[in-house]
Amino acid sequence: MSVHELPHLQAGLDQLKKDGVFRKLPILEGPDTAEIVLDGQENVVNLSSNNYLGFANDERLKQAAIEAIQKYGVGAGAVRTIIGNMDLHEKLEAKLAEFKREERAFVFQSGFNCNAGTIQAITAKGDLILSDALNHASIIDGTRLSRADKKIFQHSDMEDLERVLKENRENYANCLIITDGVFSMDGDIAKLPEIVELAEKYNCMTYVDDAHGSGVLGENGRGTVDHFGLHGRVDFVIGTLSKAIGVIGGYVACNETAYQWLSHRARPILFSTMLTPADTAAALRAVEILMETDEYQKKLWDNAKYFKEKLGKLGFNTGHSETPITPVIIGKESDAMEFSRELRKRGVYTSAIVFPTVPMGTGRVRCMVTAAHTQEQLDRAVEAFRQVGTEMGLI
Repeated sequence: MSVHELPHLQAGLDQLKKDGVFRKLPILEGPDTAEIVLDGQENVVNLSSNNYLGFANDERLKQAAIEAIQKYGVGAGAVRTIIGNMDLHEKLEAKLAEFKREERAFVFQSGFNCNAGTIQAITAKGDLILSDALNHASIIDGTRLSRADKKIFQHSDMEDLERVLKENRENYANCLIITDGVFSMDGDIAKLPEIVELAEKYNCMTYVDDAHGSGVLGENGRGTVDHFGLHGRVDFVIGTLSKAIGVIGGYVACNETAYQWLSHRARPILFSTMLTPADTAAALRAVEILMETDEYQKKLWDNAKYFKEKLGKLGFNTGHSETPITPVIIGKESDAMEFSRELRKRGVYTSAIVFPTVPMGTGRVRCMVTAAHTQEQLDRAVEAFRQVGTEMGLI
């Protein structure tokens, strides 16, 4: 076989097929809503979207995007530090800072870019990063990009976190403790008050990736920090504009010093074109709506509670979720893939999550209930779960 046929990659693909975890990308034909057209299949109940509040297809956001295109064009045209910083970006940052109840907010092109760019900018050789064992891949990659030393503490284990601090803190100039606010695969909430207490005890900075908490927890969806009343005690609060906000982008809520430093050292900002005008305007409108009403947040939680109770009565293992993220843990990776495929045949789409995204032997389908779902759609989904679970001997 020629080197140009990439035999090592083909061998990897063959192994995925042998393990029963090979997949093809699904094709969404239309907007990301509660009920979708997927690969030509109509009336599919969508339980795989991060579009928590249904904003991705909201008419007000679409109109804001259209008006922004008409005024600013389709692209920023440059990196932010040259000529890509528009007044629209400044308005979004000001509104986000007000919403998050923080001094400043610094906007990135995506949530992944946000973690990749921020962690390497605020830590250096001679520093230490402590990261929760189940932190998101973007945190892991951002940490790898840093020149700081890194250590992992067991998931939400405060005794283990303090053990690592006791053994290592005195050897480093600065220490940064990083955690997800809401863990995306299990739906549990970080023990943020305890983390902050330890951080202050050992003179550490704190960093919370609140991608799945923003728009979901706290007053009007202000996030995990607001949920616990920890404003002013968490140094870097990361949010995304692609989940509850329904658009694309990421941001860091922080103080003025951190804001100015990121504008000089965050590599995605220095070397990648800024967020488009349409995306920026749509995100701004979404934040304004969140500040005006909590009706979408309340509907999200009502739907999540209804769905979880129905699955629980059927006997499914939904783990320790404390949020609308609802994992249905199957176990074997190939079984999780089969479970997802069988649900799809019955008009329900929820993607299988397998190793290495989750630990080996904890394969699952992750259900993402939104404010846009109707009770009838959720009932249809639960019935499909009942049928497939019974046929596969899972319940």
